[in-house]
Amino acid sequence: MAGSMKEIKLRIKSVESTMQITKAMELVASSKLRRAKERAENSRPYFNTLHKTLADIAASNTEFTSPYTRSREVKRSCYVVIAGDRGLAGGYNSNLFKMMDAQTEGQDYCVLPIGKKALEHYQRLGVPILTPQFAVAADISVSDCFAIADLLCRGFLAGEFDRISIGYTNFVSMLTQSPALLPLLPLETLVGPEEEKPQRDGKPRMLILYEPDSETVFNAIVPEYLSGLVYGAMCESVASEQGARRTAMDAASKNAAEMIENLNLYYNRARQAAITQEITEIVGGSAS
Repeated sequence: MAGSMKEIKLRIKSVESTMQITKAMELVASSKLRRAKERAENSRPYFNTLHKTLADIAASNTEFTSPYTRSREVKRSCYVVIAGDRGLAGGYNSNLFKMMDAQTEGQDYCVLPIGKKALEHYQRLGVPILTPQFAVAADISVSDCFAIADLLCRGFLAGEFDRISIGYTNFVSMLTQSPALLPLLPLETLVGPEEEKPQRDGKPRMLILYEPDSETVFNAIVPEYLSGLVYGAMCESVASEQGARRTAMDAASKNAAEMIENLNLYYNRARQAAITQEITEIVGGSAS
């Protein structure tokens, strides 16, 4: 009985130590989540303005052509996949990979992984890796997003792939994070069929002169626009990861507290049984 009580006491201490770790990780995730949300909100006006500028350029030119808007037969696709560097974040990584595996089934594609978990996942599947240079999500900066956009644009123009999309996790709320797939190139939504373009209402319109020409300006802005989308997706994914980790660590802390409560109950029962046995032995010895 004494041995059983000692084992229960050691188990309680072990669970308490685990609960301290999960509570600390929950607090760290909450702090990082607050910063990640602020960063995402501050970055949105930048690429929203770029998107409006691209749409204005495309809509104001009747004979506008650009390699970034020209549709072509999709022989090979490229996916930018943003995952985490670590686990202990609930279904954050696994949900993203399930969505990406369903989207890429039967396709010829390559991947630009961001995050150690993404690199490990696609290396295990044997999928061609465009570059492992950006595999550590924690080290990705704004300049890295520009480098990623430049790499994707050069590959698209060279015909290495015909379609580019980015897979990330969209931050909905503290408790909800949903994986999403966002198309990057070609920019078909900016230059669609003639009937989908905004119709002029007969009012005078401001004429804008682009130097050297509108197509050159458009092609120069596209990499900037893509880097903004990549950075925005990074901010959403980081916030989603911290939100998922906070939720997972909160659940782990509650489970640990419940385990400690049950173990304390078992310990008290064992102690009462030991006391009862000692009293019985004393009474039996005095009677004899």
